[in-house]
Amino acid sequence: MHNTFSGTFTVMITPFDGAGRVDLAALAEFTNWQIEQGIHGLIPLGSTGEFLSLSDEEFADVARTVIDTADGRVPVLVGTGAEDTRRALHLSQSAEKLGADGVMIIPPFYSTPTDDELVRHYETIAAGINIPIMVYNNPATANVDLKPELVARLAHIDGCDYIKESTLEVTRVRDIIRLCGDKMTVFGGILGFESFVEGARGWVAVASNVAPKEMARLYELVADEKDIDAARDLYHAWVPLIDAVGGQRYVGATKSLLKHMGFDAGHPRPPRLPIPDELDRKMGQLVRELGLSYAAGSVEP
Repeated sequence: MHNTFSGTFTVMITPFDGAGRVDLAALAEFTNWQIEQGIHGLIPLGSTGEFLSLSDEEFADVARTVIDTADGRVPVLVGTGAEDTRRALHLSQSAEKLGADGVMIIPPFYSTPTDDELVRHYETIAAGINIPIMVYNNPATANVDLKPELVARLAHIDGCDYIKESTLEVTRVRDIIRLCGDKMTVFGGILGFESFVEGARGWVAVASNVAPKEMARLYELVADEKDIDAARDLYHAWVPLIDAVGGQRYVGATKSLLKHMGFDAGHPRPPRLPIPDELDRKMGQLVRELGLSYAAGSVEP
């Protein structure tokens, strides 16, 4: 049982240069900035990292850059979801070889597998690696819903130690904890504050790409200082940002916010388009209202 991950983890954007290539120097700088701002963990190659739009070589380059730059300062979990169980296993083994502390795996998202097929999928991957798996429940994108009763089955798989619970039903966190006990550590997906209050040990956040210090602070107020009122006040102040990077344009919106802050992560890859000008202007306004800015992360020469 690897029950060691907790806190706010950023599901990272993947920076591209003007020609649309992965910008590894920018990624290293961004990784350092995240850690210097106090983030508790990093997850490259999730949905926000456009994992489905990267080649195998780019996947390895991104994972290696974040793992090597983090250099053990914070845990790095690599997104290794795939439609084919064998591919998900291969990507997970590659991530382990590169030094990942764990992997985050969304279920196969096209074949709508049955519960038994999902259990076998995760059993197969867990048996082939020696680092923990964070199961990722996001029915809006995966076409399957890992309900608490199914999560309780997955919790019996050695190595399936975490879940990112990404629905708007906060009772899921309650029920997973109730049914799984210490066999499954819950991270919130969309609902950070609400999940913490229900007993989640962490939050996999999109908004912390933009405001890592504040999103990390939210966890610390609840978990370390037990100050729910202060955490709620902080959360309410930052809901506009959390909402801005929710919904369909979360990748483009996050990259737009960062550009207005002073970090150019390029445009999303197709089929995603840059966000419309009107929305981009709103992102700039939000950056000004919240006083957000990006100071380059120190990169060792």
